[in-house]
Amino acid sequence: MKTWLLAVVLGAMLIGAIALSARLWMSMDNAVGGHGWAALVIGAVLTFVVGAGLMALVFFSSRRGYDEDDREP
Repeated sequence: MKTWLLAVVLGAMLIGAIALSARLWMSMDNAVGGHGWAALVIGAVLTFVVGAGLMALVFFSSRRGYDEDDREP
């Protein structure tokens, strides 16, 4: 019961945050120019590349055994 209640409350908060963000976004009359969209796209792509690279390093490190504890108990 607690899990369902938590899920409902968090879902309601998420929907409220999305609705508020959409309302604020639509109420602004400032247009984003070409440079702004280019910066947004470049930032999103670089964020994805860095995240993917870090995940690749995590998997590489785990498979090579670099994360194992070699100390004696």
